[in-house]
Amino acid sequence: MQVRIVDSWDEELWKQVSRIYEQAFAGKGAKPEKILRNMFRKKLCFLHVGFIEDEVVAMAFTGELKGVGALLIDYLAVEEGFQHRGIGLQMVEMIKDWCLSDGRFNSIVIETEADPTPDNLARIQFWKNCGFTITDYVHYYIWVAETYRAMFVKLVPDSVLSENGEEVFRFINKFHKASYQGA
Repeated sequence: MQVRIVDSWDEELWKQVSRIYEQAFAGKGAKPEKILRNMFRKKLCFLHVGFIEDEVVAMAFTGELKGVGALLIDYLAVEEGFQHRGIGLQMVEMIKDWCLSDGRFNSIVIETEADPTPDNLARIQFWKNCGFTITDYVHYYIWVAETYRAMFVKLVPDSVLSENGEEVFRFINKFHKASYQGA
């Protein structure tokens, strides 16, 4: 798999990625396109696109958690027909490699649904298989019904990222607030 990473809106690339994004996140917390465009305009995010030959098979939206040297994987999805083939794990490994080569990021953070449903537990296990550690703190957003927990992986031993979930969510909340401001 090859991965292309962009930090500005690319309409042609979005046309290829949007079906995977909508398939995975429509009705499940997907940010509207207007917000995604705002994030690119404000230089808050990156789009990672996985290709096999010329076909888009995976995507991830990520963003910098400023002040802590961490990258937030805001969304990660694999085309339904390519799931359960290790592509999600490959995508995460490529994001880890990119973080280390980029030099700004020494940790990666994700937020996962906290309710212990079979789907949520499967997602948590996926992230654990990718090397992530789950925090104990359960976060309640005022604008969504689901509760969340932070997971993280430290890419370098001297990472300054706190392992306290409540502290991690302070940075996640700043990222989300900046994403919606000015849209």
